[in-house]
Order: sequence, then C-alpha cells, then structure tokens
Amino acid sequence: MRIITDPISDPAAAGPATSVADAYARILRRRGLALLALLALAAASLLLDVATGASGLGAADLLRALSAPDAMDPIARVIVWNIRLPSATMALVVGAALGLAGAEMQTVLDNPLASPFTLGLSSAAALGASLVIVLDLAIPGVPAGWTVAASAFAFALLSALLLHAVARWGGVGTPGVVLFGIALVFSFNALVSLVQFLARAEALQGLVFWTLGSLARADWTRIGVLALALAAMLPLSLRDAWRLTALRLGEERAASFGVDVRRLHLRALARISLLAGLAVAFAGVIGFIGLVAPHIARRLFGEDHRHYLPGSALVGALILSLASVVSKLVMPGVVVPVGIVTALVGIPFFLAVVLRRQVH
Repeated sequence: MRIITDPISDPAAAGPATSVADAYARILRRRGLALLALLALAAASLLLDVATGASGLGAADLLRALSAPDAMDPIARVIVWNIRLPSATMALVVGAALGLAGAEMQTVLDNPLASPFTLGLSSAAALGASLVIVLDLAIPGVPAGWTVAASAFAFALLSALLLHAVARWGGVGTPGVVLFGIALVFSFNALVSLVQFLARAEALQGLVFWTLGSLARADWTRIGVLALALAAMLPLSLRDAWRLTALRLGEERAASFGVDVRRLHLRALARISLLAGLAVAFAGVIGFIGLVAPHIARRLFGEDHRHYLPGSALVGALILSLASVVSKLVMPGVVVPVGIVTALVGIPFFLAVVLRRQVH
C-alpha cells in the first residue's frame, strides 16, 4: 500500500525545496533585523548628536526640551530646536542621500571606487552652487531661493552624464573611468578655486566654509526639501532594485532578463544627480560617505538591492551622524566642519579598497 504524504504537514517529506525556502526566509529575516538595528543606531546617534555641544545641557534638560519645549528656558529651547536638532537631522538626511547615491553609482558604473565625491559629482555640484553664490546668477523659471540647489543639480547631472558616456561609449574599462572621474574632480576644484579668487571679500568667507562641508547652516526648510527628495527617490530606486541586482551580473546578462540597460542607467544617474546636488547645495562638499557606506552595506546585505539600497542609506546616515558628533569633540568649544572629519576617515578606507583590488 502506497502512503502519500503531505509536504506541508510533513517537513521531512518536503525535501530540499523546503530547506532552501527556510534558509531563504532566515536570510530575509536577518536582513530585516539588520535594517531595524541600523535604524535604531541612527536614532540613537541623532540623540547623541543633539546632546553634544558646548552649552552644557544635561540629558534631563535635553529630554525636557524635546518633549515640552514651551516649558523650557527660551535660550535652551533655541539651542535645541534652532541649532542642534536641525544640524543633527540634516546629518542623517544628507548621509542617507549620499549613501543611496553612492550605492546606485557603484552598481551603474560597475566600479567599487565610484561615489559622488571620488568621481566628480560633488565637485561639479560645488562649482554650480559657487557660481550662483558668488556671481549672484539667476536661472529663468527658478525661484531666487532655489537657484543654488538648481545649479548644483544641473552641474552634478552634467558630470554624471559625462561619466556615463565615458563608461558606456568611450571604450574604457574601470581604471579609465576612475581616472576620468579624478580628472573631473581636479578640473571642477580648479574652477571652484578660480571662482573663490574672483569672489568679493564678504562672499569668500562663506564660500570657503561651505566648500569644506558643514551642517551649521541647516534649517527645517532645507531639511524638508532634501527629506522629500530622498522619500521620493528611495521608492523609485527600490522599484528598480531587481534590475540593479541583475545589472551586477553584467549588462549582457541583465539585457537577457529583459532589462533596458540604457534607460536604467539614465534613471539611476538622474536620481544620483538629484540627491548629490541637493546634498552639496545644502551642506557643502562632504566626501567619502558615498564610498564607505555602500561597501559596509554590501558586507551586511550582499548584492540584493532590495536590502542593499536602504542599507546603504542607513549606513550613510549613521556615519555622517557620528562624524557630526566627532566634529564637536575634536576641539572643545569649536565645531570642526564635518567634511574634514569624513575626509580623514574616508581617505584610509579609499586606499584600503584600492590596495585590496591590486592584491586580488
């Protein structure tokens, strides 16, 4: 007599298929928990950033200012809500934007050294923003308050399209794209220096401080705009997640899966340019977040872009938030521009990636 077993009620009869499904479910569960852990760490870093400063506010005063601001001393309320909290929130939003932009850029260009900073997008955005700041330029159809952000985005997009053209139609490999990106960095930085040389004295100080990368000018309007842009771009990135994952197998393999590689590249580069351009326009040039965050996220989540993309955004937010805390502790009573802190951390990481690729 033959006994027919039900694979659902009898796991032993299900065979390897059930084991594979269970293993995959465990992987998804671990990745979901890792995303929640990163989110919790970013929230904790936000509170630490708000609590850090020269004014000497204690933890109890901080909690009271956050929960019942009307009952607080006006000076303490201004310190928390007008200075510390906007700066700390801007660190999270800018870090998330740069982390997401770097993750997409490394995938689209198939280059582990790619990031908005190392391949010239940030420098291009800085040039566009500095031209508007120093020359007081106006862009037709753009409100006066948004000309800096619009110019930064336009120059970042131009730089991204140049990289795309070199990578796709220039017939050069990964080393050639990196060298071209480095050439763009030096070219745009030289033009920014020329703009600084020609700037008026009153504009020069703010421009130099801005090019170092700083969160000191954060306000709720800028935070809201960048947060809305990030909230709009992340779902679009996740909608292309399976296409980006397929792209990691090579353009020909991705095309065989039905992916329109050219349109995917253009969509990703537009998202990268918008995020990098707004981040530079609002916080200045902050380097290496877009390089470091994707590498850390790739080790945590692998190449599945459904988890890799939000993981890169959360890692970028956490790194820049911690860098903001460090910038207040390096020199007592002085807030060091956060771009200096990220550069000091990012340069050794960049060299480690280069040397590791040389070894392998």
